[in-house]
Amino acid sequence: MNRAKGAPDDSLCLAIDIGATKIDVAVVAAPGKILTRQRLFVAEHPTDLIVALVSLADAAREGFRVASVGVACAGPTRECGAFVSPLNIPQWRDFPLRATIENHVGVPTRVEGDARALALAEGVFGAARHDDSYLSMVVSSGVGGGIVLNGRLLDGNSGNAGHVGHLTVVPGGALCGCGALGCLEAEASGRAIEARTGQPAADADLWTRQRTGALVGQAIGNVCSLLDLERCYVAGSVALGFGADFFGAANKAARGVSQMSFTSDVRVEPSSLTSDGPLLGAALVGWSPR
Repeated sequence: MNRAKGAPDDSLCLAIDIGATKIDVAVVAAPGKILTRQRLFVAEHPTDLIVALVSLADAAREGFRVASVGVACAGPTRECGAFVSPLNIPQWRDFPLRATIENHVGVPTRVEGDARALALAEGVFGAARHDDSYLSMVVSSGVGGGIVLNGRLLDGNSGNAGHVGHLTVVPGGALCGCGALGCLEAEASGRAIEARTGQPAADADLWTRQRTGALVGQAIGNVCSLLDLERCYVAGSVALGFGADFFGAANKAARGVSQMSFTSDVRVEPSSLTSDGPLLGAALVGWSPR
């Protein structure tokens, strides 16, 4: 139950960002001010992750009358976030995340894919503020995406639209966690780079940085041609850490495969969100009437 006295404050959201390696929890005040923040590392809780998560949530919301919970979780998800199966969190398979958190906190809870939530934040707080349609991506330990078309986040049949990381970019390539071969995530993520080179992605050489950008750009160009998009904003430690080497190669590759007249101005640009972006995206999910 909410520990603070009085009625819930509609301006306060408990935001939870669940990634492959870490979980951040914060209380966010509208329109986007982070008041408190807590963190745990997934690897430190191989069997008791949900226990650790709700304990972290209790610590973060102590003294605040939150009225909603927004969760951004690595996917895939099912039934609009009612069940989650993050590829890199094997202890959660069809895990009833939304009901578990809602029952514990006692306020309405909404769950969205983490990269999809970041796409919302990019449109409200980031580089896509003036775009009605765009692709948003994260290239870090994994690769994810979210697509906004005509001002609305594209859902698809199950709420999983935007999984750019599972487009095939190297036919017959590395085995992906999803079971396919040559997915973008299996070739261009931080985990994939470390597995292939034997060293952390941060230490990658020029060839690897440019190859990573080119593979991401190839996927972006295909998506832009399919959906009539001209802008993609990329966040994540790999993309931003590789910098100009990555973005130069990504733009060249994207333009190389998107030759239709309506994609002639396709651009791959860095996200302008700060490290608060994932939590702000989670808060937007919590505040959303969706």
